[in-house]
Amino acid sequence: MTFRASRMSARSFKLFTHLPSMQAPPLLSRQISMDVKSFASRLSSSGLLRSQGLIGGKWSDAYDGKTIQVHNPATGEVITTVPCMGQKETNDAISSAYGAFNSWSKLTAAERSKCLRKWYDLLISHKEELGQLITLEQGKPLKEAIGEVSYGAGFIELYAEEAKRVYGDIIPPTLSDRRLFVLKQPVGVVGAVTPWNFPLAMITRKVGPALACGCTVVIKPSELTPLTALAAAELSLQAGIPPGVVNVVMGNASAIGDALLASSQVRKITFTGSTAVGKKLMAGAAATVKKVSLELGGNAPCIVFDDADLDVAVKGTLAAKFRNTGQTCVCANRILVQEGIYDKFRDAFAKAVQNMQVGNGFSEGVAQGPLINEAAVQKVESFIQDAISKGAKVVLGAKRHSLGMTFYEPTVLSDVKNDMLIAREEVFGPVAPLLRFKTEDEAIRIANETTAGLASYIFTNNVQRSWRVSEALEYGLVGVNEGIISTEVAPFGGVKQSGLGREGSKYGMDEYLEVKYVCLGNMSSN
Repeated sequence: MTFRASRMSARSFKLFTHLPSMQAPPLLSRQISMDVKSFASRLSSSGLLRSQGLIGGKWSDAYDGKTIQVHNPATGEVITTVPCMGQKETNDAISSAYGAFNSWSKLTAAERSKCLRKWYDLLISHKEELGQLITLEQGKPLKEAIGEVSYGAGFIELYAEEAKRVYGDIIPPTLSDRRLFVLKQPVGVVGAVTPWNFPLAMITRKVGPALACGCTVVIKPSELTPLTALAAAELSLQAGIPPGVVNVVMGNASAIGDALLASSQVRKITFTGSTAVGKKLMAGAAATVKKVSLELGGNAPCIVFDDADLDVAVKGTLAAKFRNTGQTCVCANRILVQEGIYDKFRDAFAKAVQNMQVGNGFSEGVAQGPLINEAAVQKVESFIQDAISKGAKVVLGAKRHSLGMTFYEPTVLSDVKNDMLIAREEVFGPVAPLLRFKTEDEAIRIANETTAGLASYIFTNNVQRSWRVSEALEYGLVGVNEGIISTEVAPFGGVKQSGLGREGSKYGMDEYLEVKYVCLGNMSSN
């Protein structure tokens, strides 16, 4: 098996070729170009700006030479090109992972832990560069991007520690000459398919526990944001994680996915993304009966009760709704406000939203970056048009931003009803729909009237109510008086059609382990 591997070619550094149909304002372009020159120089010297796939420890182009462009969503410029890989490259990556599994899984937990800890240290030492890379290809504000690096690295740190805590069991036997015990062993090769909205953290949240358990991985990052994945993979090699343990392929999503599903050497699929794609992966995994964990779409309710602290509710809802320009699966998709506080909350919330600065993520003070692409903008527009046509009122925004490109004004809609599209489906954009309710029971009913069940939020000063509502909500995550609840030390995952399994915390290890029962007989004889 041969791979076309090389150091970074001249093609890798063809940064920022302008797209003729997508131009940023001249002043903004000059400012970003100045920022990027310094940034690109640092990335080049550290070897983090990779533009090839990683197969068996070697950097590889697509076998047919095809490439895809990676764009900066804030300017429309082409950052670089990466290989458009498919079935052949994926099969080779699977073979590499399968070949590395035997030796990696045979290492002691302490040895794997040391590799993961070194990877964590490298991620943190390159936090600034990785944050800039995330902002460049994904668009989120730099402060938020650097926060993602810390969050994502936290999973590697956690699982470096959890690697040493995979315990079995001794079972009291039913017969005196028997000895019964339980082993936990790595499942094998893992196919990890990750989204564009958190290009580092969604990888580390999967790869961290997989490697800690002794699994090897083939990562398929989003074609929209592959550069962060490649930089993380480069650091994994620098950390001493052996070749073949971590592989990265990107390009033709359907061909790569089909190869992962068809291979009997891949024993688990882990996916974060849309419910529609998750269902296809789940169905495809049935042919070879793979383990599957899915973190899918949400329709998060954020319930503000009359007895809530208004300032706390506004601050928490703002964070839950507008983080990453509303492009997260746990974003508040429906804001349910009790009638007694509705008007006060609407006015205070709209004022807070109005104060948010929109712009390129590299600019100081920016809280909202661009949407990922034009399709995302069109989806937001269609949801808003549907709501307005059915009686919703625009409090703020509801139009494209004057910056152009895929920037959209943070939007607040009032008088939203639960039958509107924006209350039924995930908008994945900077739109906050306000729904009015009367009673606690009504709020719970509206919140649960969805096939999704990922995240939910409550704002109340009533302790008894917080318990009642938390238990009644059909969601895997509940935040009480807090809008940012994700952490590496707690289990993350949904119910209903928001997915299967949990990521993060000690529970995340179980997704990558098989339980084996061993019975020893004739133990009473000499």
